[in-house]
Amino acid sequence: MLRIVEAPRLASLTSLHLGGRALALAAFESAVDLEALPEAARRIGGRITPLGGGTNILAADGELPFLLVRCGIGGVTEETGEGGETRLIRVGAGMKLPRLLTWCMKRGLSGLEGMAGVPGDVGGAVAGNAGAHGVDMGTVLRGVEVFTPDRGLRMLGRDEVRCAYRSFGLKDDGAPWFLITGAVLTLRRAEPESIRTAMRENIERKLRVQPVRSWSAGCVFKNPPEGLSAGKLLDEAGFRGKRLGGMCFSDRHANFLVNEGKGSADAALELVRSAQDAVRERFGIQLQTEVKLWVS
Repeated sequence: MLRIVEAPRLASLTSLHLGGRALALAAFESAVDLEALPEAARRIGGRITPLGGGTNILAADGELPFLLVRCGIGGVTEETGEGGETRLIRVGAGMKLPRLLTWCMKRGLSGLEGMAGVPGDVGGAVAGNAGAHGVDMGTVLRGVEVFTPDRGLRMLGRDEVRCAYRSFGLKDDGAPWFLITGAVLTLRRAEPESIRTAMRENIERKLRVQPVRSWSAGCVFKNPPEGLSAGKLLDEAGFRGKRLGGMCFSDRHANFLVNEGKGSADAALELVRSAQDAVRERFGIQLQTEVKLWVS
């Protein structure tokens, strides 16, 4: 059954702990539940907005015109059909990335070690083509299961979707909205201990240079196409540690926006705009946000 929660607080649903109230949250745990979503969307109104794990979102304060949708389809299975050292796995969009990486490590399936320490769930990682340490979801993506209001549930091959730096889309994008419900990934056989070692090293590296344990939404800005680091540009523009109204750019990594406990979305958005202005004025580069800005 499609479960509807009225007027949820985004501050309780996002890793930045910021944001006002959405119109509603629709949660589903099976493909059958999705059949009721288009009618619920017509009744409630607002913009259909996948929530995922809430880890890459900066939501404004106040009343927001969103119908949030959260996928509860988890689980992962190893599939047949690949030869040699390559294996396919099918995973639900609601599965948490750390849990998936542990599952793969125990079974000696390699390819996702670079994602160690990345929070959120599989659906959000595919939708944002999340990546770290030279690996992104597009690298291992073989297929993606999506739901659209016009065509229902279907599996798309890798050639039917677009994956680029921190972006994902459907090549047949005529539908007004789509939801990712699962993915098929191509991995390769390796020794579990070597996978465990690589994961541990990647997590330790993150702990040294990123505010992993803080209230954050990950990197605020994409690295610009000029090949420069957004963090380095922000650092040189004086934004490392810059604070406003309980929010700050991290002292540890200038591209991480942190809620120090009593921050507001207004202050966060002002810091983001100020950073963009400063980098543009000093370097002539317009930084694009990697974090999703949910404003009315």
